[in-house]
Amino acid sequence: MIRAELLKRGETIIGFTLEGHAGYDAAGKDVVCAAVSMLGINTVNAVEQFTEDLFSAESEEKKGRLSFRFLGDEISEKGRVLLDALALGLKGVQSEYGEKYLSMSIKEE
Repeated sequence: MIRAELLKRGETIIGFTLEGHAGYDAAGKDVVCAAVSMLGINTVNAVEQFTEDLFSAESEEKKGRLSFRFLGDEISEKGRVLLDALALGLKGVQSEYGEKYLSMSIKEE
């Protein structure tokens, strides 16, 4: 199962951690893992490309782990929208495939 944790400050998502493997299908054929990985990696790349927000990101491929966090108190509107879009995408994957493959939680800072 993939565990997605969104880190929030008030109503603003300020970070996320994606960890684990869905187990929906064999490695290389798992559409749930592929979807969640694409959403996470694309979010990090989009924040880097389209904002000037400072952030930290780390990944561990073997563990299926990607973590991201904005640094500082100021987050651009684009940065907020990109993380809201990630949350929307993750909810869509969870709705389509179920909590058996993707669990989501929210952690307040």
